[in-house]
Order: sequence, then structure tokens, then C-alpha cells
Amino acid sequence: MEEGVYHVPVLRKETVDGLNVKPEGTYADMTFGGGGHSHEILSRLSPEGHLYSFDQDEDAERNIVDDPRLTFVRSNFRYLKNWMRYYGVEQLDGILADLGVSSHHFDAEERGFSFRFDGPLDMRMNKRAGQNAADLLNTYEEERLADVFYLYGELKNSRRIANVIVKSRRQRPIEQTSDFLNIVRPIFGREREKKELAKVFQALRIEVNHEMEALKEMLSAATELLKPGGRLSVLTYHSLEDRMVKNLIKSGNVEGKIIQDFFGRAETPLKAVNNKVIIPDTDEQERNPRSRSAKLRIAEKKEPL
Repeated sequence: MEEGVYHVPVLRKETVDGLNVKPEGTYADMTFGGGGHSHEILSRLSPEGHLYSFDQDEDAERNIVDDPRLTFVRSNFRYLKNWMRYYGVEQLDGILADLGVSSHHFDAEERGFSFRFDGPLDMRMNKRAGQNAADLLNTYEEERLADVFYLYGELKNSRRIANVIVKSRRQRPIEQTSDFLNIVRPIFGREREKKELAKVFQALRIEVNHEMEALKEMLSAATELLKPGGRLSVLTYHSLEDRMVKNLIKSGNVEGKIIQDFFGRAETPLKAVNNKVIIPDTDEQERNPRSRSAKLRIAEKKEPL
């Protein structure tokens, strides 16, 4: 496994420690990637334990280790419940999800995830899936584009960005990263350019991969599948993801709506293990700049009342 080449896992030990791994337990890693977190889980399992690792990207399959305790599932993690039913798994002892985009994706010019390189504007995690980023930029109506940049990039000038894109694509299609950068760069001041471009690319990536809908479905399924005492360990990298995970732990749903029973008690299936969010230390942030925005939240499934 060329883990150092493909992807350096963030908070590797802390994230797996959060699962409180039982040697004979059954676990799921929602984001296999370079296999770093999965490898750590396997190192703590006995021959009776088992791990199901999900990844929709065919590149991740190169990192699979030959281990009878590992089942690789090439699928979007939104289908967690379906796949566990397929494998006859009714409950899990723990679920881990590292929601960050792997360094492999950011460094692959042909994937179009980063504004550091010129290449096709793709951004699909699953290269067999439907629309890519270029399709989206060339076909979405102006209002819909503005919504994408506002909701998923939290960009206050989203309407202006959308307007410039629509005007520009009338002249010629937007196909390469360089085409897109030439259109949006003049909108941003030089001092904030990198930060704003990162938000623009984040928004596009989230929309292309339907990340928020997929995360909502996975978190809902995880809550159902966890055994009482089972753990959920999630690494988030931006406020939209983190809000959903925080809400789920607090209220049992990603919207954060508190539902009370007849006695006025909040009906929440999970309880926070770490009330204070865990972040990488200074050393890790310096070694792996990608980790600087990471937040780790750990929850445990409550015993039924």
C-alpha cells in the first residue's frame, strides 16, 4: 500500500481510537482512500473481526490489501444500509468516516479538483458517474449556479460569480481549469484570491458529487446500524459537514431538530464521546497542511430506554 503517495490520513490514531475497537467486532470505513484508517482498524482486529471499506473511486482499489477480514465495497457510502443488508450485516460495532478529499485527488491534474493545475474540469469522485464540473458550469441556469456557490462555498458574491460565468460561456464553453480561472479570478482581490478560489472549487465539487445528500443518507443509516455502545468517528473539513455531524449527535438528525418524548426528554440515539472537538496538533498541521481544517467528532449509540 503506497499510503504516503496516495494519501496521508489525518488524526489516524485518534480517529480509530474513537471507535474503541473490539477485536472480534464488525466495522465500516466509509472512505477507504489510501487505506490508512482501514489498515489501523485491521491491526486491532482478531481473525474473527471484519471490516467493510467503502470507496467509489476506482483509483482507491489499488490500495486494497489481501486480508480475509477486509471486504472492499466499490460504492458511494450513501448506500451503506443497502450494502450491509446485502452482506447480511444487521448491526455494526463502529463506523469511521474521513470526509476530506484525498491528497491524491488534489494532486491528479486530470481530475480537476485543484486550481493549482490545468486540466479537464471533472471533479467526479466516481469517474463513471454523470455530470462533471464542466457540464454543470455550461448548463446550469444563473440562479442555480448562484445557489451552489452561496450554499456550498458560502460566498457572498455568488450572484456576481454566476453572472460572469453565464456571460462568458455564451462566447465559448468552459472546459479546462484554466478557462474557469480566467473567468472568476478577476472577481477576487489578490490578497484573498486563494481562499476564495478554494471556496469556489469546494462548492463545485460538493454539487458534482452530491456530497451533502450522500452525507445525510450515510449518517442516518449509521445511526440505525450501530449497536448500543457502538461508535461513530467522523472527520470533517468544512463548516457544512461539521454542522451536520454536530446536529446529528445533538438531536439525532442533521437538521438539528430536537424531538421530545411524552416526558419532555430529548429523543437522541447518540451521545457525544468528546464534548470538545478534537483537532490535529501543531506538528501534524505542519507535516500535513490538509489537516489544518480537520475536526474529529466521536459519538456512541445509546442503550435503548
